[in-house]
Amino acid sequence: MSLKRKLTAFDLTMIAIGSTIGSGIFFTPSLIAKSLNDPLLILFAWLVGGLMALSGALTFSELGSMFPEAGGVYVYLNKAYGELAGFLYGWAYFLVVNTGGIAALAIAFSTYFGYFIYLTLWEIKLVGVAGIVFVTIINIVGVKAAGIFSDIFTVLKLIGIIGLILVGFIFGSGATTNFFESIHLSQNAGSAFAVAMVGVLWSYGGWQHATFTAGEAINPKKDLPRAMITAAVAVTLIYILTNIAYMFLMTPGEIGSTPTLAADAVQKVLGAIGGSLIAIAIFISTFGTTGIYTLTAPRIYYAMATDKIFFPKIAELHPKYRTPVYAIVVQSIWAITLIMFWGTFENLIAYVVFTDWIFFGMTAASIFIFRRKLPQIERPYSTFGYPVTPLFFTAMAVWFVVNTLIEKPQQAWAGLLFLGIGIPVYYFWKRKR
Repeated sequence: MSLKRKLTAFDLTMIAIGSTIGSGIFFTPSLIAKSLNDPLLILFAWLVGGLMALSGALTFSELGSMFPEAGGVYVYLNKAYGELAGFLYGWAYFLVVNTGGIAALAIAFSTYFGYFIYLTLWEIKLVGVAGIVFVTIINIVGVKAAGIFSDIFTVLKLIGIIGLILVGFIFGSGATTNFFESIHLSQNAGSAFAVAMVGVLWSYGGWQHATFTAGEAINPKKDLPRAMITAAVAVTLIYILTNIAYMFLMTPGEIGSTPTLAADAVQKVLGAIGGSLIAIAIFISTFGTTGIYTLTAPRIYYAMATDKIFFPKIAELHPKYRTPVYAIVVQSIWAITLIMFWGTFENLIAYVVFTDWIFFGMTAASIFIFRRKLPQIERPYSTFGYPVTPLFFTAMAVWFVVNTLIEKPQQAWAGLLFLGIGIPVYYFWKRKR
């Protein structure tokens, strides 16, 4: 019994865009403005993040066209560096990256649910847990049902974000923020920029999720590159315009002082009704992305179990829906555990992004290995700008990981600890196999 190939080019594009645009653009601009507090530097940080996403999408597109298999990045690392590297990626995705992302998104959508009904911190966590349970059931029912869920919520979130941009440009003013004031770089400007990039890269992360479902795509060799590149370009444009809209409505100082930026910005010009509408859009956006994250990553654990380096049950498919039911359920249980452990959005994203970018850098570098070892393999898509494009992405990944280790040591070392635990676990499964 194998996975069903039912995902179209539109489904893959909506997965790539929907996985990327989640909570980030609504929550992280406050964290970024708090670190930088300069309009041009803020926009520059978002532009750098966009260039990193685009260079990553261009690089990963070649890998996806070469190996259109379920598991995506897990498969590329496995073939480039050996089974241990692939296992550690899947292990990190299970214990840190995807489950931490789901937990952060759950905190985000339940926080904005609390915009309408007052919720204590404990109640916010319970709403987040209930949301995870709901999207878990949707994903068990079938990949097409999950794909339709992804399509609908991605379209709705795009409508909400476009509405936010229009409000900023129509009702805001370019005089609110002086975009051309001189930039005063302090001695710790590099550190401040590195801290700001945690929020930026959290917001841009997600386009690679389309690779995880390649085994269920109708025409992955053609559609996968198109979906990721389209997503990277579209998201960069959306994020730059959204940040300009924010600064048309509020100053960087005001942006950095509010945890509910989007609702506060719209409420400033349209009143309570406008704030409520944008809060609904944010809830839709983050809840929809939670569903997409629940859909995509279990295919990694499924691929690992199929390779007999993870619990055999994870490789079992639902007898009726043919979805990796145990992989989905176990992932959701651990995400709920992380909600209870880390608790706050900021802690969760630092924990996630640091670990994720270790493997991003390794995956981008693998393209050089494949060009040397597999020169004759079919490449329906070749990376534009090779070798500069993957070199830029890899170098930026190394810079970011080193700086995060320095600036956010608690979350970074927690991620490294879980990675370290994965090494003896891998050898246990290898010996058992």
